[in-house]
Amino acid sequence: MARTKAEKQEIIEKMKQIGSESESLVFVNFHGLKVSGATEVRRKLKSENVNFFVAKKSIMRKAFENIPGKTIAGSMPELEGEVGVAYGKDLIAPAREVLAFQNKFKGNVTILGGIFEGKYMTKDEMLSIALIPSLLTLRGMFANVINSPVQGFVMALDQIAKKKTA
Repeated sequence: MARTKAEKQEIIEKMKQIGSESESLVFVNFHGLKVSGATEVRRKLKSENVNFFVAKKSIMRKAFENIPGKTIAGSMPELEGEVGVAYGKDLIAPAREVLAFQNKFKGNVTILGGIFEGKYMTKDEMLSIALIPSLLTLRGMFANVINSPVQGFVMALDQIAKKKTA
């Protein structure tokens, strides 16, 4: 069923709002994804505070041409197939979560590009951003790095103590 001009304008305004309020966006091709898979994707994204919105490519292009209060550098990546947008307040979460589903549903979910820190990014750039671990994981890695020298020192003292008692 064809959409009226008013409905299309409403979708454009929603896309502009998404573009202005979110920290990062990921353009996702979900061609061939079954309804059960799409439901799983949406639920998992929602649990990670990432939203997903589907619109026509022409409407997306029109909406992202001039987002109020935000200038996007570069050019929009080529959007192929059925396209949705994963977005959120976290810079990395949308890309990381979509990458997890890209690995799970090989061929049915793919990252096409995105918007990161006010610039259009290519597919490869978004994939490299998606490989960055979560903030909680990074904190754990940092604590391990800080703890490592202390742990080595304690183990050395323990070996000296064992040697003296023997």
